[in-house]
Amino acid sequence: MNSRIISPLTIIPPALRDHPSKLFVEITTRCNLSCAMCVTQRQGSPAQEGDLDPLFFASLEPTIPHLDALILNGVGEPLLHPNLEEFVGRGKQLLPGNGWVGFQSNGLLMSNQRAHSLVAAGVDRICFSLDSVSPEKFREFRQGGELEGVERALSALAGAKKSHHRPDVGVGVEFVAMRRNLHELPAALRWAARRGASFAIVSHLLPYDEQHAGEALFGDCTAEAMELFLKWKRVGEKQGVDISRYFQVRFLRYARTPEEQAIVELVEGIKRDAAQRGILVDIKKLIRLDYHRLEEVKGVFTQAREAAAESGLELRLPELSLREERSCSFVEEGSAFVSWQGDISPCYFLWRRFDCYAGGWSQQVQPKLFGNLAGMTIPDIWNSREFSDFRRSVLAYDYPACSSCTLAPCDYVQSEAFEQDCHIRTVPCGACLWCRGVFHCLR
Repeated sequence: MNSRIISPLTIIPPALRDHPSKLFVEITTRCNLSCAMCVTQRQGSPAQEGDLDPLFFASLEPTIPHLDALILNGVGEPLLHPNLEEFVGRGKQLLPGNGWVGFQSNGLLMSNQRAHSLVAAGVDRICFSLDSVSPEKFREFRQGGELEGVERALSALAGAKKSHHRPDVGVGVEFVAMRRNLHELPAALRWAARRGASFAIVSHLLPYDEQHAGEALFGDCTAEAMELFLKWKRVGEKQGVDISRYFQVRFLRYARTPEEQAIVELVEGIKRDAAQRGILVDIKKLIRLDYHRLEEVKGVFTQAREAAAESGLELRLPELSLREERSCSFVEEGSAFVSWQGDISPCYFLWRRFDCYAGGWSQQVQPKLFGNLAGMTIPDIWNSREFSDFRRSVLAYDYPACSSCTLAPCDYVQSEAFEQDCHIRTVPCGACLWCRGVFHCLR
């Protein structure tokens, strides 16, 4: 009889294993640029800067053999850390055969010498920021940067890969899609591919204030809610009913015209239909959405896929609008985040304190910390009851979808010290948009 032993790792989800499967290690918060879309430029972000102590990195080493990936970046520029090559080399030495080590960078400090030293150290993936192929716009988005710097970085890595016989090193670009640069995306992908890029990550802009919210391109309602709304809107148009007037007439209980009553009844029909289908609808958001712009984004994303296919570029695009079914890739893939100060967090959203303007309202996000490397090991922190319970709670997805709630923002999510949500859950994930598919990163 043929018997086969199945490794526990093939059946235990990464989030429930004894060790994390991915470590995101912030080796510095210092940066040589001042980018408008960066969290460090926004109100509410901590101003303190620093580099990861090599002793902290050394304390991670017993965990590295259990990892699928070691990502050496946070909000700073990794190339500024004097021990970057040492971290890369030690990580590559300790990772299992299929594990990879990499980082994201603005690329402006990537000289030929650094490219050779990093490839020699064993780096597997490097991703450069590229939000425009217009030198003028590049300077606008990446203040202090030059497009020529990214071009030099790509050229340097291409040469280093060839010299060290490492064609396997993945070199990519990250494009933050905004209103001002959307139409450049297909050209940017072709530009990067011609210069040696093998993959591209596209993410929507996370607006940090109301001013930048106008630059965000994703629909802040779900595709299911929009489809249902547009179906009823077409019904109303055939009947001569202008649903956009709903908030002008809904409180006119005793003086509505037949047309106004028809508007109210149409919206009530939308709400009943949504309730029967289990779809959350925010009528105000659905009415104000710019559907023409969403179609425009959809068209550019189609062109981007065509450009990537023509160039042989591996492309990861974000959702056009919020995904109805939530999925936290960070927790599901067994991730832990290490700040330069040694604090351990579960994800990008809860990594640090910051203010953002997502979902149509200002959010004050507080970090979720489970321990510090100064007094605990990664396994101790990862397997603590608090962190284990947190991951299990996230995987249950039994918490509110605040971005689809008509009552948000409420005292639960706007509290200075989060205690619980309206589902009586202690996981502060209801307001997170990363699990809705509109933001991407190297992972």
